[in-house]
Order: sequence, then structure tokens, then C-alpha cells
Amino acid sequence: MDDIARPFWLGLPYWLVGAILILALFGAFQVYYWVGRKLGDKLYDSRIGVKVGRERIEKVERVVEKWGALAVYGCFWVPMLRHTLPWVAGALRVSYPWYVVASALGCLTWAPLWWFGLWGWLQLAVRSPVTAAVVAVLVVGGGAWLVVWRRRRRQRATDEKLLVS
Repeated sequence: MDDIARPFWLGLPYWLVGAILILALFGAFQVYYWVGRKLGDKLYDSRIGVKVGRERIEKVERVVEKWGALAVYGCFWVPMLRHTLPWVAGALRVSYPWYVVASALGCLTWAPLWWFGLWGWLQLAVRSPVTAAVVAVLVVGGGAWLVVWRRRRRQRATDEKLLVS
């Protein structure tokens, strides 16, 4: 456990670097919200809005309208949603106090899992590079399998709707 207090980057211990990154993520989420709030309906025509696509933004809007600030917390756990939902929440004028609470809770739960998970994997890599490689392959393979499984399930649901229609 002493390894976590050992200097890691710029002479700072690993846990402190992680805490700084959590605060930076929280700050970024506040910027996303206020950019979305300022842009409002212009969001669709902005460079980011065009790149993301109107259909995707509308899907995110439906999630935010249904779940509100809870969607902000949940977006930390969904890769693409993590970077689009905060500015949509701003554009839809989600209650800012609830947004702050939800984004703070998201930063405090999601980021440490990744940060200390990475630290644990690096410690494993130092002790056993082969085991670390196997773990990395299993994680990447599991993620790829999950993506393929979800796409197939979604395609099946679409096909079933077409057959019923």
C-alpha cells in the first residue's frame, strides 16, 4: 500500500494526481453545462452538434428529459454519453444545483475506479507482465463482445418491429 504514496508524476503521489484529475473532470463537466446552456438551440448547428448529429442529440435530450440530473450521473458509465449529455443538460436547462450534485457524485465514483484500476493494473504489470497482458486482452475482448452483443440485440429488435409492421 506504500506504493500509492510514492512519487509518481512531478513528484506528486499517485493518489494526489488522481484527485487533481477528478477535480479537472468535474471542472470540465461544469464548462460543458454552461456551453450547452449558452448555445441552447444553436447547439444543433454548432460544429460539435453537426459532428454528433441531430438524431443523436435528440436521443440524449430524451434521456435527459426522462431522467434529469440522474442521467448526468449515469452518463459517466456510458462512453459516448459522457461527452454529449452534459452540454445537452445545459441546453435543456437542467437544474444547476442538481447537475452539480450529480456530476460531483459521478466524478467521485467513476474516476477513482478507472484511476485506481489503472494503478492496480500497472502494479500487476510490474510484477507479472504476462498476467497483465492476459488481463488486458480479457478486458478488451469482453468490451468488444459486449459491443457486438448489444448491436445484435438492437438489430434483432429492429427486425422484429419491421416484421410486426
